[in-house]
Amino acid sequence: MKRIIFFLICVCLSLDWLSAAEHLFLIHGRIIDKQTREPVPFANVILESDPTKGSATDEKGDFSITEVKPGIYRLVASCIGYKNCVTPEYIVSANTPFVEIELEADQTQLDEVTVRPVLFQKLAESPVSMQVIGLQEIEKSPGANRDISRIVQAYPGVAFSPAGYRNDLIVRGGSPSENRFYLDGIEIPNINHFSTQGASGGPVGIINADLIREINFYTGAFPSDKGNALSSVLDFRLRDGNMENNRFKATLGASEVSLSGNGHFNDKVSYLVSVRQSYLQLLFNVLGLPLLPNYIDGQFKIKARFSPTDELTVLGLTGIDRMKLNLDLTGEDAEYILSYLPIIEQETFTLGAMYRHYAGKHTQSLSVSHNFLRNKNTKYLNNDESTEDNQMLRLRSTEQKTVIKGENKSYLGSWTVKEGAEINYIQYQNTSFQRMYGDQLYMSDYDTDLGLWSWGAFATAEYTTPDNRFKSALGLRLDGNNFSKEMKQVWKNISPRLSLSYTFTDNWSLSGSGGLYNQLPPYTGLGFKENDVLINENLKYMQVAQGNIGLSWKAHNQLSISLEGFYKKYFHVPLSVNDQIPLLCKGNDYGVIGNEPLVSTAEGQSYGLELMGKWQILNRLNLVSSFTLYRSEYRNNKESEYIPSAWDNRIIFNTSGTYNFPKNWSLGAKLSCIGGAPYTPYDADKSSLVQAWNAQGRPYYDYSRYNSERLAGYAQLDIRVDKMFYFKRYMLGIYLDIQNITKSKLKQQDILMSTGVIENPEAPVEAQRYVMKSIKQESGTLLPTIGVTFEF
Repeated sequence: MKRIIFFLICVCLSLDWLSAAEHLFLIHGRIIDKQTREPVPFANVILESDPTKGSATDEKGDFSITEVKPGIYRLVASCIGYKNCVTPEYIVSANTPFVEIELEADQTQLDEVTVRPVLFQKLAESPVSMQVIGLQEIEKSPGANRDISRIVQAYPGVAFSPAGYRNDLIVRGGSPSENRFYLDGIEIPNINHFSTQGASGGPVGIINADLIREINFYTGAFPSDKGNALSSVLDFRLRDGNMENNRFKATLGASEVSLSGNGHFNDKVSYLVSVRQSYLQLLFNVLGLPLLPNYIDGQFKIKARFSPTDELTVLGLTGIDRMKLNLDLTGEDAEYILSYLPIIEQETFTLGAMYRHYAGKHTQSLSVSHNFLRNKNTKYLNNDESTEDNQMLRLRSTEQKTVIKGENKSYLGSWTVKEGAEINYIQYQNTSFQRMYGDQLYMSDYDTDLGLWSWGAFATAEYTTPDNRFKSALGLRLDGNNFSKEMKQVWKNISPRLSLSYTFTDNWSLSGSGGLYNQLPPYTGLGFKENDVLINENLKYMQVAQGNIGLSWKAHNQLSISLEGFYKKYFHVPLSVNDQIPLLCKGNDYGVIGNEPLVSTAEGQSYGLELMGKWQILNRLNLVSSFTLYRSEYRNNKESEYIPSAWDNRIIFNTSGTYNFPKNWSLGAKLSCIGGAPYTPYDADKSSLVQAWNAQGRPYYDYSRYNSERLAGYAQLDIRVDKMFYFKRYMLGIYLDIQNITKSKLKQQDILMSTGVIENPEAPVEAQRYVMKSIKQESGTLLPTIGVTFEF
């Protein structure tokens, strides 16, 4: 490792000498009216980090800012009669994209414009529980390796799982299955390779960060047009293709190689494209991990501007996953994981199109999309495939969803009104065989082919006072489907929501929101059968009533501190009939959740306080720090007592920052601390039974003592160093990212493991027991990543 670092330093010094001459670059773009799509002449544009450097638009709305040093910048645009606009972040280099800025008319502003850039903006519909993540954090977030699920872990309320190489999103004490994801307004089912069916986590993200402009991350106060979420919504905004040049970027990292490009076919059609191939199995083999995952993924976006008022966006996302087991690995830890971990094969894709028409004060959009997931899990006893009698699990499952969605948004002075509707067709197919053990051994063997229609309608009215101090939003959403008589009754699935925000001074503001949100249980549960009969037809929409209130203070447009309280009350949570555990307490391991008998009787609550600070010195420092104190609890029904949920870590502390040094060096660090998670002791008596162990290859929990014990806390430090080289026609980047540089270890419950030796072979088969042993278990690996990026 030391030799590699020394070699990188020598390479950087050599390249530094070659790129010693400082290159200055051009920012070129256009400003248009957001409603009419007409050019805005004589508007001012400045760099947010350097107000002395700027330009003005000509009669065609075009502008050019010359002699700009390379780096990441926001632009501020202003004009009399329009609201000031702060753009997302752009990378200025030889590949600087064409910048299009939309200004919104402001009839109250007729005097001279005073430019006040605003880093920490609030939306009327989501004035609390929403963060905007820009390029600086996406490109250089330490320990994340440009994986979005890991980047958002620096924000309030987001816990991480140090056990296993996974990036499950655990937000405000909620399950990984409670999150929803959107790509330029198109819903995508998951954002991870080797995802847990019925949930969302996995070992590595599926979205290439090279294509992302920014991310809106909602942990509450969800917009009415984004349904089916209880804990969070990740809304990805992709870049547009470069309308002036065709550019490409190649990346070579420790786990993957990728090629992305953006440009244009003609003066009206632009494109983005990305292809990645992993060699993650090589890294996992070096680290001594029992699973060897391999994947390939691809993305594209095509945007056609038929006229100034009409545009069509077509996008696609696909991933192909293949996992092997590292059967050559020795040791008790590997022996245990290999005893139950299935071989996983997945294919997923999303294809969508959105047509948008700008009609003055009104904007209409129509989108059509289809997403698909095929999941194959296979497991043999002792990984011996020589006979079918050894087969423990054979799952072949397909999920598909087709969505048609229409929306209108009207800008009516101080009011903004949004309304829309959607209709979906969902198909779930499953052919499963699985050995199960309850009071005795039995086989779960069923085929299902479920097709159902679902529908939704939504509306939101937003009001902002002329002085921009008071904002409010009232929204309503209705959902239903034809799975059952209960779910058809849309009046039982009404989701009202209200948000209010008031700015007392230029520094202080108070905001709050409240609402009721619904989510459909996983398809795996809806389509589960016993004796060829759907047995979960009494399931209801899961619901959460959520309230948030936040006080924020900001100074000099560089520092922001906020304190936010939240309370979430869960209703109609599916409860496992077999183990009496709420389904939302599952989902952070490989495999499938929800394919079992369920009843909608469980309830839950999660509540806490979040303190967050953001300090940004433009083009120099980006620091985010958060502290969360919370509780997450569930109960099986109204009569039972609350017990800690699987996500009840209680304390989360994250600090992540990047500092840009001269000569395009940057250093980042992230400190993550988390309280100990609760855990359930094993049922030693049941686990030792030969039939029970052979059914699943791992010990059984004693659910009568569910989450009665708690692990110790855990802390991890990640470091990242970047060096960028800017040449006249291309850009080269080299980075070193080290996760868990302190080599911290999380001590977990000792594993109860079969030795394979039967202690009473003379007994009847159903009474035979294995001799058991205990294995010390801890997780936490130092993981260095060296990467090279080349843009040309």
